[in-house]
Amino acid sequence: MREWWKTKNAKTRKQRKNKEDYTKKDLVLDILFWIPEIIVLPIRLIIWLVRGIFKWIDVI
Repeated sequence: MREWWKTKNAKTRKQRKNKEDYTKKDLVLDILFWIPEIIVLPIRLIIWLVRGIFKWIDVI
């Protein structure tokens, strides 16, 4: 059993090391991670600008 596990583990390591291609699955996952960031970033920028303007007005 131990020898079988070692050979199986070695084979899976070789498969993982050799597979460095950028697949369609990777593309879809990247897009799914970036969509919320693209939507939320402009909203955060507007909030930061409004807060900065109000702080600037408060100083004056």
